[in-house]
Amino acid sequence: MARSPLTLAASATAALPRIAVVGAGPLTEHAAGRFDAAFVRLEDGRDAVVRMPAGEDSAADLAAESRALVALTPGVRALLPFRAPEVLGECGSGAARVLVVDFLPGYRVDPAHLPKGRGIATAVGAALAAVHALPPSIVRTDGLPVRTPEQVRDDVVRLLDRVEGTRRAPDVLAERWRRAVESDELWRFESAVVLGGATSSTFLLADDGDDVRVVGALEWAGLSVGDPATDLRWLASAPEAADAVLSGYTADAARAPDALLRERARLYAELEFARWLVHGVDTGDDTVVDDAVALLDALADGVRGDRIVPDAPVDLESAMAFVERMPEPGTVAADTSMQTDTYDPEMLSLFIATERDRTDSPPDSADSPDFGLDGLRHPEETATAPIDITGWAHRSDDGSPVPADTGSPAGPDASDQDGPLEEEAARASRAALRWWGRDGSTRLSSGG
Repeated sequence: MARSPLTLAASATAALPRIAVVGAGPLTEHAAGRFDAAFVRLEDGRDAVVRMPAGEDSAADLAAESRALVALTPGVRALLPFRAPEVLGECGSGAARVLVVDFLPGYRVDPAHLPKGRGIATAVGAALAAVHALPPSIVRTDGLPVRTPEQVRDDVVRLLDRVEGTRRAPDVLAERWRRAVESDELWRFESAVVLGGATSSTFLLADDGDDVRVVGALEWAGLSVGDPATDLRWLASAPEAADAVLSGYTADAARAPDALLRERARLYAELEFARWLVHGVDTGDDTVVDDAVALLDALADGVRGDRIVPDAPVDLESAMAFVERMPEPGTVAADTSMQTDTYDPEMLSLFIATERDRTDSPPDSADSPDFGLDGLRHPEETATAPIDITGWAHRSDDGSPVPADTGSPAGPDASDQDGPLEEEAARASRAALRWWGRDGSTRLSSGG
């Protein structure tokens, strides 16, 4: 049962032995029930927040919150364009830990209600960029977690191993995630200071005339050095505002974000379902396991086989260079083997609903070009047989093809100059058609 505000106020007096508490009231923190919290007024006129973990599972998070806030020295806080809570006092340990911080005014917006366009969305993006621009030394100095891109990738691999070990996740998702983790391009990013799971509701907002600005940030328990995409995974639950958030983030970023930042954020959002499944298996809670399996099944239906990291486009020059090195069909076996924080069910359920809406809606011809994905899944329906062009080498002056064996009415000098060009053109055409028509399969280029 949750502790009452009066009980929490009494606990605050133990953390603040020389300051009396003169008032108390309820406080909702969007913490998914992990903490009991109350608003208290101190005798010196200050407003504060007292928090206690709801159980042993969240005790470590509250301890990490306290440690992170202490690491934010005055010099570090001066680098932020908004406030972070300051620790006024604490006592106890484990589930009996009491943490008292100063109260920060402002309102919060959940991802599902984040409006698109400039305003709140761009302000939140800029605030995230400010956090990611903090010097990593503040984390290293205080012994907080530091992860390189390689370590982040290894963590995902271990999670996938755990998920596959449960034998409860749909194969289509396991394969989708495995393809992503095996993509070297996806993991080429620079580690940065992160909150480790921020959302739009992490930030406190205030109206400044016709504008909106971020005035504070809560939820610092995950402060560490890691992948910036972890603080953007919530964008899957705010699809309409995602572009604006990323626009604000990019505009205020200390360095250009990596090209696949958004794709990794999407991967992390999906993997929250996997974490929930593993949590249910580890704790032996069948209710959690059944809930996670239902979410994963719905996600599998929503993604419909698309890939987190799309295939790299292939142009004609790359095709010509690569086709000469292609082995004959059947000589190489493809490796299709499967190798395998906090969870907010409401936010992830919104992600599922969003995926259903996205995939059920007809594509917009102006914004979503058809790249022939059905052709990739069913090559036999769209296969194009190679065209025999060996008998045609060039065109006449009026544009009509001229058989190669008849030549051109030019003299010997012209023949000497045009011969190599004709041979090169023919070779290029044959190589391209061999690439596009190889084994009757369809390949895509950026040009469609």
